[in-house]
Amino acid sequence: KKYNITHQRGGYIALRDVLMNVLKSPLSFLKSKAKQVAGMETKEEFWALKDINFEVQKGEIIGIIGSNGAGKSTLLKILSQITPPTTGEIKIHGRVGSLLEVGTGFHPELTGRENVFLNGAILGMTRSEMAKKFDAIVEFAGIEKFLDTPVKYYSSGMYVRLAFSVAAHLDPDILIIDEVLAVGDAEFQKKCLGKMEEVAKGESRSILFVSHNMGAIQSLCNKCILVQNGTIVKEGEPAEIIDLYLNSQEKNYCEVVIPRRKDASVQVTKMRLENNKGELISEIELGYDGILKIEYCVNKEIQALNVEITLFKTGIPVFCTVDSDEEEDILTQTKQIGEYRSTVMLPTSLLKEGGYEIKIGFGDNRRRLDDIYNQKASLEFDIRNSIDDLTQKSYRKDRVGLLYKKVKWETESKV
Repeated sequence: KKYNITHQRGGYIALRDVLMNVLKSPLSFLKSKAKQVAGMETKEEFWALKDINFEVQKGEIIGIIGSNGAGKSTLLKILSQITPPTTGEIKIHGRVGSLLEVGTGFHPELTGRENVFLNGAILGMTRSEMAKKFDAIVEFAGIEKFLDTPVKYYSSGMYVRLAFSVAAHLDPDILIIDEVLAVGDAEFQKKCLGKMEEVAKGESRSILFVSHNMGAIQSLCNKCILVQNGTIVKEGEPAEIIDLYLNSQEKNYCEVVIPRRKDASVQVTKMRLENNKGELISEIELGYDGILKIEYCVNKEIQALNVEITLFKTGIPVFCTVDSDEEEDILTQTKQIGEYRSTVMLPTSLLKEGGYEIKIGFGDNRRRLDDIYNQKASLEFDIRNSIDDLTQKSYRKDRVGLLYKKVKWETESKV
């Protein structure tokens, strides 16, 4: 798919410049507009997709991943026949249902009920067929109360609920979904993933799923495609492709310093990973432990404050530890205003090789106090395997699920 991108040269164009050029060359202005008269525009050919070639079999769930601007959404628009390719062709056997953007295919002036029947008509279904599925669609969406309200008054979450429900229940042979489920709440996302799995495996339909949620991609998809700069880098098993993608991203290795926020009651200010010699490291040899040092500031006195460390692999939590494991300790542990440093021995010898991300959270009497998971307070490292003992390799490769282990914490006040 090729686009023509217009570039403006010479900086900002004032109104007087446009008027002068119109007066100088009125005929040329009518042909190519003021900017082109001024000679301040150039055009560049941009290939959003190039040499894309793959097949999707019946019943397959294909995850498509890549950084922003890689060409994922353009690819889905072409497969949905919203935009034509510049060259090449798409061969589709079956009816396609797509959910690409919030509100796509909905008429804002029509009610939710009317839009359900409109979408069914677009997909070629009769009104009687729609009537049979209508109750199931409404029940899944969970917006009965607003069904007869024009959708222009819907929130983005309500849009997604109804749109996904319509797309999933109208029996498409191929379901194409872009990163729209992220708009919904956690409960609805889980519900949608379950429905997609049911549709693909139970009813042998194909699904193409674009998401930045690597955990959802790995758990749901049986094949994954990595797209970068408009081309397919590799396709294969989800775990392998996700590892390849994550390793190609810019990472926060060794040490991270986070600017202080005045509005935070407590926050991390520094994270670093060391070996037993006190040296900064980005890799840990399989079988050895790493030492994580955290610095955080408390801006108001907090009772029952606890610090939680979670290790993620491909977006899935695999290890968690809290500085106080006993209920009595949590309830009596009060932090005064000031700065603190904690040192934790991470039991990375219990994990398997690959890339990991460390995130920190705070709790107040087992209630999340200042959730910084969505901030840049994360540190990344790799576990490298150079051990020849095959029993150790197979043991760690077979480990799955979240591991809780009591580890030694050392916390001291910096003031």
